[in-house]
Amino acid sequence: MLHLMEEPDLPRMQGDAASKLAAEDLAPYSQDELTERVALLEAEIARVKAHRDKSSAHRAAADAFFKKSGS
Repeated sequence: MLHLMEEPDLPRMQGDAASKLAAEDLAPYSQDELTERVALLEAEIARVKAHRDKSSAHRAAADAFFKKSGS
C-alpha cells in the first residue's frame, strides 16, 4: 500500500474533529460523562502521539538513506 506524506505547508481542513470538540459546550455533561470524555481524549492523544513518532522515525530513516545515497 502506498502512503503519501502530507505536505506540512498545506492548509488544514476547516472544521476538523478537534476544533468541533473544543467548541462544544460542556455544561450539559455530568461528572461521569466528563470523566469518560477525558479518558477517551487521553487515549486519542496517545494514538496521535504514537502516529507522530512513527512518522518522524520513518522520515528520519528516509532522510538518512537518501543522505547516504547522495553523498
